[in-house]
Amino acid sequence: MIQTPWKLIWQDDFDRPQLDPTKWQVDEGYTGESNGEWEIYTTRPKNLSIKNGCLVITARKEEYDGFHFTSARVKTGGLHAWTYGRFEACIKIPRGPGLWPAFWMLGEDISSIGWPECGEIDIMEALGARPEMARGTLHGPGYARDESIGKDFILPGIPFADDFHCFSVEWKPDRIHFFVDTTCYNTLTVNDIPGRWVFDHPFFILLNVAVGGLWPGYPDETTRFPQSMYIDYVRVYEKNA
Repeated sequence: MIQTPWKLIWQDDFDRPQLDPTKWQVDEGYTGESNGEWEIYTTRPKNLSIKNGCLVITARKEEYDGFHFTSARVKTGGLHAWTYGRFEACIKIPRGPGLWPAFWMLGEDISSIGWPECGEIDIMEALGARPEMARGTLHGPGYARDESIGKDFILPGIPFADDFHCFSVEWKPDRIHFFVDTTCYNTLTVNDIPGRWVFDHPFFILLNVAVGGLWPGYPDETTRFPQSMYIDYVRVYEKNA
């Protein structure tokens, strides 16, 4: 029997009618104002649902609690966090200027030491205005926001929003490999970081669709709402001994 390098230790295939509360928490009322975002996150089924075996996060243009856009954000924080491993999700992203879908991780100690000291691993961020592009990035002390370290993956002539793709990282003690489907398009090591390497402690997973922001820009007259991100599965693996 051929031993695979990774062992599955956690997963959600979204095969229940409702989000599993033992695996996910929903951020309600968060607004992302520090990033210049325009949405407010809710727990409503119109923003967060499970349909046909997918978690569906839907951004809408509507008046709600003083905001003009709504969406949703889920996280494993407070329930599950991991140090090292392979983290992957099969996702179909939304499209349109001003949309900002993401599959990412934050250091579990964010509440005690803050960001970016806790560290951030962006497994996938995408710009709705750049449908052929996905980005993987690291943020930490001295290399955050515009100084973050990462790389874009370009899917020539084919919008990511047209189909599902697997976005993943393989996180090891001294390096992180970034993948789209089966292609490793970037590797960042301790020596590539212009600051302290903070990727040595537990991180939790987040999934969300933001509307607007300093990096993606803002919706315009060509942006159509509602727009949804579909997540077929999320899986976490540990290295086989």
